[in-house]
Amino acid sequence: MMNLGQLKDEGPVRSAPGFCFEYYDQIGSTNTHGLHKAREGHPGNLWVRSDIQLSGRGRRGRAWTSETGNLFASVLLRVGVQNEKIVQLPFVAALALGEAIERATGAHNLVQLKWPNDVLIDGQKVSGILLESESGPNGELCLVCGFGVNVSHHPDLGDYAVTDLRSMGYMCEPQQVFDALAQSFARWLETWKAASGFEEIRSAWLRRAVGRGKPIRVRLSNEEFSGVFMDIDQMGRLIVKMDHGGERLVTAGDVFFS
Repeated sequence: MMNLGQLKDEGPVRSAPGFCFEYYDQIGSTNTHGLHKAREGHPGNLWVRSDIQLSGRGRRGRAWTSETGNLFASVLLRVGVQNEKIVQLPFVAALALGEAIERATGAHNLVQLKWPNDVLIDGQKVSGILLESESGPNGELCLVCGFGVNVSHHPDLGDYAVTDLRSMGYMCEPQQVFDALAQSFARWLETWKAASGFEEIRSAWLRRAVGRGKPIRVRLSNEEFSGVFMDIDQMGRLIVKMDHGGERLVTAGDVFFS
């Protein structure tokens, strides 16, 4: 593949039995490589890590600064059926990462979550999560969930307050965050697979949710509106109480708190 650097290490993930990993010095995009491995027939449960991404990207095609010192990792999953539960996976990812950051830093009640999958410390964004998928040859869904964690430095994102763990006084390394993330993600993924698993995930996510019951501004691709953040439903959609009465469900968008 283009932009694929030297393979530094590979093997089983010690903190997450049943998962394996490939670790590169540089790569175009860990998500792109994960999907490439899926097309080659990889069975999944594969983590792809890199010290540097040359073509990192965030939600809605935004560029993602990917210099050495931060964590860049994606996990490839093969999901047997293309069902509507897939939209719940961003909450699995955010919960796992929030838990992992607290374990790596040794700080309890440090992280808050912002819909749909932002991870915040003191109201400042500390990571990015991007899920991408395509259909496999047998009707299954090949899905990659990419994580970019600001461990040592952070970009300027304009509308968003951003930080990194080191700036907040936490001297952990990307490897520590990865080990904790792989472990937490495997555990929450198993919860999600259970018949009523999302109810536990939803409750855990809401306990960490920032801004519940407070005024919110929602920016969609073609409009903006204001209301109050009330809840999320069983599909992870944001439930907003409108200023003029009634409720509105939001599937995708950017949210801002006053």
